[in-house]
Order: sequence, then C-alpha cells, then structure tokens
Amino acid sequence: MDKHIEYFKADRFAAFNGLELVECRPGYAKVMVKINENHLNGAGVVHGGLLFTVADFAFAAATNSYGSVSLSISTSMSYFQKSTEGVIYAEAREIARSNKLIHCNVSLFHESGTLLAEFKGTAYITSQKITF
Repeated sequence: MDKHIEYFKADRFAAFNGLELVECRPGYAKVMVKINENHLNGAGVVHGGLLFTVADFAFAAATNSYGSVSLSISTSMSYFQKSTEGVIYAEAREIARSNKLIHCNVSLFHESGTLLAEFKGTAYITSQKITF
C-alpha cells in the first residue's frame, strides 16, 4: 500500500465520517465517501459540512504529501449542486508552491460526473517533518 495512504489512515475524523484516501502523491490527492443517512441534513441532502470535510481532507493529503507538516491558513468553498446518495469524490491539485506556501484547488464530483462544489485552499509549510 502507498506510504502516504497508510500515514493518513491515522486521521480519526476522516475515518469517522467514512472518508477514504484512494490516491496520494506530491501535490495531488483523491478522496471518496459513500453517502449514508448520517451524511444528510434536515432537508435530506448531503450536508455542506461533509462536502467541506471531504475537500479539506483531500487538501490536507495533497499539501502534506511532500513530507513536511502543512497547515491550512485560508480556505473557501462554493457549492453548485446537491446530492442525496451515491459516492462523492474530491480531487485536490496543487496549483502553486513556494518554500512556505502551497495553493490547491479541490473539485468535488458525484460518481455520475456532476460537479458538486469547488474548494480553494492555502497551506503554510512548517519545518516539522512527517515520517511516512
């Protein structure tokens, strides 16, 4: 198994919410979640907080994948479509990196291909190293 995926299995919040890191390499990560009734809000659609959590986990995996702890300092999210069932995927892609900052875009798709939301994030690269 990929060393990056093994490392991120320690994220208890992601595991509690049913998130699975399916691919991870420097500057890129893909996360999936199978929707269940606990993911739905009072209106019966996937809770925006779950979508943010899926995007944030993909963002964290992509930005920490270089081997240094990177911490989010700014994020924003736009929602486009609702979902009520099935599988949702988030793909995080690095768009710029300096010696202290990483910027990523994360797209969230329903398994049907429908774009559900877009997330943008900036992370600060610390001097703390990760042991994969």
